[in-house]
Amino acid sequence: MQTTNTVLMIRPARFAFNPDTAVNNRFQKPVLEPEQAQQKALEEFDGYVDTLRQHGVDVLVVQDTPAPHTPDSIFPNNWWSSHADGSLVLYPMEGQNRRLERDKGVLQVLGERFAIHKTLDLSPLEAQNIFLEGTGSMVLDRENRISYACHSGRTHGEALRQFAENMDYRLCVFHAVDRHQSPIYHSNVMMSVGRNLSVVCLDALPDAAERRALEHSLRDTGKDILALDFDQLEGFAGNMLEVHDKQGQPLLVMSRSAWHSLRAEQRRQAERHSHPVVVNIDHIERIGGGSARCMLAEVHLPVRN
Repeated sequence: MQTTNTVLMIRPARFAFNPDTAVNNRFQKPVLEPEQAQQKALEEFDGYVDTLRQHGVDVLVVQDTPAPHTPDSIFPNNWWSSHADGSLVLYPMEGQNRRLERDKGVLQVLGERFAIHKTLDLSPLEAQNIFLEGTGSMVLDRENRISYACHSGRTHGEALRQFAENMDYRLCVFHAVDRHQSPIYHSNVMMSVGRNLSVVCLDALPDAAERRALEHSLRDTGKDILALDFDQLEGFAGNMLEVHDKQGQPLLVMSRSAWHSLRAEQRRQAERHSHPVVVNIDHIERIGGGSARCMLAEVHLPVRN
């Protein structure tokens, strides 16, 4: 199934601007001192969790620990992904302090509640400076077994190949840039794929052939395309995630900056396919450079008996 009713979120302990990742994440801005950033992040995180639960989403919250300091642990989707066949994939991370997130108890929590039948560990590729940052680097069409990915310093071809071969996915790979012609660091900044709707900034693809190939792949798999411009990309409108409630009804989760960036007809287009769930994560976005989708690690694993 493309979407899930269960997500895992990491409640921050020392959220802050992360210089390790700011090199190629143009969205990050050190607008608050660390203590203030942590307090604002806690308020926004708890409000986000409450909103999801009110909409019938099963949210598994794991409390981060102060040490070792992992300022980006609030974005857990980058270092692991789970799959309906019981597979767990671990990914090679570019940021040194992001690699520390693997040893903070998340995998133990998953293993206690869900059945993990096999683990694909790609993290040793870090030793070769080869990176693939999970469902940040890749936007997965799980139903059609397609991995959409834009080339960047955090998304390397060899790691993509290994993921695709081991997980039986087809690759749709392209180059994408922001309005300043800098490479987009994560694919999920510029696109998302749900059951029937894809939100994507096609303007970010400078190569016409790659742009046509991406559009054709989305349309050939039955997706209605909601096309974003660069202003909307910078408002994190590409960083949405579709989940579903306990009755199976689709929910499209996004930040309020993303929702406010959409035009009226785009909002109506989204509402034809799902119920929008809008959350206030203004400070997390500005300081951490990630938005609503980045904070959600989808759990597709089967539940333990």
